[in-house]
Amino acid sequence: MDILRFATAGSVDDGKSTLIGRLLFDSKAIFEDQLEAVERTSRDRGTEYTDLSLLTDGLRAEREQGITIDVAYRYFATPRRKFIIADTPGHIQYTRNMVTGASTADLAVVLIDARKGVLEQSRRHAFLTTLLRVPHLVLAVNKMDLVDYSEERFEEIREEFTAFASKLNAPDLTFIPISALHGDNVVARSENMPWYNGSSLLHHLENVHIASDRNLVDVRFPVQYVIRPQKATDPAFHDYRGYAGQVAGGVLKPGDEVVHLPSGLTTRIASIDTYDGPVEEAFPPMSVTLRLEDDIDISRGDMICRPNNQPHVAQEVEAMVCWMTDAARLAPRAKLTIKHTTRTARALVRDLHYRLDVNTLHRDESATALGLNEIGRVSLRITQPLFVDEYARNRLTGGFILVDEATNNTVGAGMIVEAR
Repeated sequence: MDILRFATAGSVDDGKSTLIGRLLFDSKAIFEDQLEAVERTSRDRGTEYTDLSLLTDGLRAEREQGITIDVAYRYFATPRRKFIIADTPGHIQYTRNMVTGASTADLAVVLIDARKGVLEQSRRHAFLTTLLRVPHLVLAVNKMDLVDYSEERFEEIREEFTAFASKLNAPDLTFIPISALHGDNVVARSENMPWYNGSSLLHHLENVHIASDRNLVDVRFPVQYVIRPQKATDPAFHDYRGYAGQVAGGVLKPGDEVVHLPSGLTTRIASIDTYDGPVEEAFPPMSVTLRLEDDIDISRGDMICRPNNQPHVAQEVEAMVCWMTDAARLAPRAKLTIKHTTRTARALVRDLHYRLDVNTLHRDESATALGLNEIGRVSLRITQPLFVDEYARNRLTGGFILVDEATNNTVGAGMIVEAR
């Protein structure tokens, strides 16, 4: 059974947490004591209905203000698929949290209040999901019960958003009218909207095709750990040397010819081991251990790939960076630690080309620094070579994080646009 990671996004009070609560409730994915606690809190507040948003808004400040502040992750499953949900905040000052939640998502659900239509924050989050190369985008027009389930209102929002999406790189866009509060078109089709012929949200989530979204062409295997059993009781493991990591791209099979970077030495895969035993092939996002036919000096941070299909070996990259701290600003000459796949190095910010206004998509080339939650294009000079692809080609080998050397805090997330 495969796993779908999806994130919810949208403006404040569009009903993101309520939608997730409704999904969990209607799919029987919550425990009785959880439901009793939510019902009790709803009664204490004088709410006439069970406030399902309390299932995900776990922070006290979130419950007091009725908003989402941090990214909340929830897990549930149906007979068809497993799901990992990231409930991301709607406020502009929590843009970094939204980027965090959407960075690993296969699909994003952007909610829009049917009464308010497409707002600035709706556009911002739609743009961020396409910037992060989330392959599938669902526009859920929520609170249809408050506009009398109007088909005309739904079509107005669909046309307005379609016009905006034409400026974005949104390969798969789906529109679904819902009422998260009452459950219309969330898990089951709604009788209140007979004019809608599409599937419910859960049916779409269960059936959206994600297998082809991962890069199965470019073999990329960043080495995370070298396994040498020290106290092997089985004589067969006395000389065991395996290279553990997560497959970041392509398909690996025993007998395949591979090349090691940075040495450039070639060998073949002897076997592919997992916790459950040997397998005949490995593909993203499997975590496996490779055994090679030849002894090569390989360590953490190295890359195994195909001889005729190698990543860029780069010490200078152009990247879009989302700055995630208010303790400092990202400016030219700043020195940071960069973590890319399993390799860590030091980086110097050579130039800030522009700051991007995510509301208007305008490029401010006069900007001299990036502040909290701001996004811009920068040039980085790195002390040692990284094995990278463009983010548009591979999200794993094209993404990185920036770490403050003094505090060891993550201060930025980047997407590689160009490498040289």
